[in-house]
Amino acid sequence: MAFRGWKWLLLLGRQNSLAKVWRRRGGPSLRWKRCCHWSSGKSLDPEVRAFLEENTEVTNSGHLTPEIRLRLLTPRCRFWREKPDLWPYGDPFWAIYWPGGQALSRYILDNPRVVKGRSVLDLGSGCGATAIAAVMSGASQVLANDIDPIAGMAMILNCELNHLNPFPITIKNIINSEAGNWDLIVLGDMFYDEQLADGLHQWLQKCIRIHQTQVLIGDPGRHQFLSHSIHSQLHKVVEYSLPEYTRQENYGLTSSIVWSYQPSNSLEDS
Repeated sequence: MAFRGWKWLLLLGRQNSLAKVWRRRGGPSLRWKRCCHWSSGKSLDPEVRAFLEENTEVTNSGHLTPEIRLRLLTPRCRFWREKPDLWPYGDPFWAIYWPGGQALSRYILDNPRVVKGRSVLDLGSGCGATAIAAVMSGASQVLANDIDPIAGMAMILNCELNHLNPFPITIKNIINSEAGNWDLIVLGDMFYDEQLADGLHQWLQKCIRIHQTQVLIGDPGRHQFLSHSIHSQLHKVVEYSLPEYTRQENYGLTSSIVWSYQPSNSLEDS
């Protein structure tokens, strides 16, 4: 099965397993010791670094943010063609630059005032592009969060590609944890499972209620997102037409939207 078919599984089926991982506060089964936090002083496992560098391509084309270079799986990569089971680690969600993350990153780069001098949490960061955009745009503090340790390692490599000092990265599940005092939370492409979406909805409400946190959500219009109750509490900020390459890789999605989450006062506290 080529990676194109593999990516279809990621889009439709395997995200359900990832959602279960988020819900149980765990992570994928990996062959090395987990860590809960990566910092700028943390060195990467040389074997993992070499594997990622050999099996991803550095690219800044075909996406909404040519300013940002990323290591991604592309048609020129070995694992685009080989069977998914030969990939030795967890499903590489981080190796795809999803449309919601692209829209968030583009919006931040075009509107640096949104993050300048502010603390930013990038939830479900994946390849780290939105966190990188926040650093480039002058955020005073950035924390990237993803439950996959390999995503954390890939983010460090992507910081290097963009000549940035790596920002802190946490790989624990923070959904339903104590609400952190962040000025801004950004999350893209996270509403693909109803139960996970419910947990996100409640946790984001808590962050807004306690800390008056601003929340921006990126999504290309997936059914699970549009049909969720959170959608009635969103304000459309901007819509971007997706580049042709991204359209082809996302099976007909043509645009991606940044939404501001503004829950009404009538919502019950979680």
